Amino acid sequence: MIGDDSHPDDEPLLPDYGGACVTGLVPALLEGSHEPDWLSHDLLAARRVLLLVLDGLGWNQLQQRRDVAPVLAALDGQPITTVSPTTTSAALTSISTGLPPGEHGVVGYRISVDGLVLNALRWTTADGDARRRIDPAVFQPYPAFGDQYPPVVTRAEFVGSGFTRAHLSATRLVGYKGRHDMVDRTVGLLAAGESFVYAYWDGIDRIAHEHGLGDRYDEELADCDAMVAALIDRVPPGTAVVVTADHGQVHVGERILDLPPEVTSCLEGQSGEARFRWLHSRPGAAADLRAAAIGAFGQQAWIRTLHEVETECWLGPRLGSAARSRLGDVALVARGQVAFRDPAEVMSIDLIGRHGSLTPDEVLVPAIGIVA
Repeated sequence: MIGDDSHPDDEPLLPDYGGACVTGLVPALLEGSHEPDWLSHDLLAARRVLLLVLDGLGWNQLQQRRDVAPVLAALDGQPITTVSPTTTSAALTSISTGLPPGEHGVVGYRISVDGLVLNALRWTTADGDARRRIDPAVFQPYPAFGDQYPPVVTRAEFVGSGFTRAHLSATRLVGYKGRHDMVDRTVGLLAAGESFVYAYWDGIDRIAHEHGLGDRYDEELADCDAMVAALIDRVPPGTAVVVTADHGQVHVGERILDLPPEVTSCLEGQSGEARFRWLHSRPGAAADLRAAAIGAFGQQAWIRTLHEVETECWLGPRLGSAARSRLGDVALVARGQVAFRDPAEVMSIDLIGRHGSLTPDEVLVPAIGIVA
């Protein structure tokens, strides 16, 4: 069973792409293409569905704070896996398309594209706005939500972004300006007769990044619990309220490790993010790069070649040509509460909570709900 104690701590927890995974949520709830045993029949049979994604709410973090979030903790359901890497851009695209990253091609936070590194969330490169140079609809061509054109409730400032165009194509975007506005707009759509509404809230992830998993995190989780309670209370009777997330979190703080000279001497560049770095080798240096990474970080990271990542199906059972072209030669994936520095990655704040790797704290997310 996902989330039990049998998973060895020294092995990565790989997504269950063929079973209990976020890739199966939309096909089950919106398309009715299958009935997974990890969602209750009542949720699947409901006349109306609200799928709410609470960015950054891992299953383990919720279970450790059941007293902080009693409404969420009482919902029916279980943990499922997100995708690899456990990062927002890859996972939200997998939720909306029902595809693993190896197929939809949004393979991380910072993605190598034709010699540039694309920040997928901001849709920028070192040259600035990349929406014209890297067309989001071409970069990620698969339809969202089975091409059924549902309403999507998201922050107003996200509506015109490149990433929104990449992972929420052919949807009816409804922007909100705050928590209460999000609830009002979501309830209004369901009351007006919509049979499926997708809503997204990023507060938990944002607070974890800025403040870690302490008191501020608990305060935001409590506010989200009240938000979910309001949604359950106000949606039309018979609506299934389903809550999931794109990834969990790890409290890293200042434990950021620099790559030593024996690694950087083999390196042409990096992509990915701090807990799931793709190392791009200099021509002919891939084997030396792998050996140097193992020598430097063999006790602190899972280190895999691109071939091993593909063979072990980290990004899904099939790695398409577009996805493969966007990956590096060696994956450096944090085991413990550490991260790896890329001098080219400029952040506006020092991130305290992080994600991206394949630990249970990051991989396991809730698939929980109730029929209101």
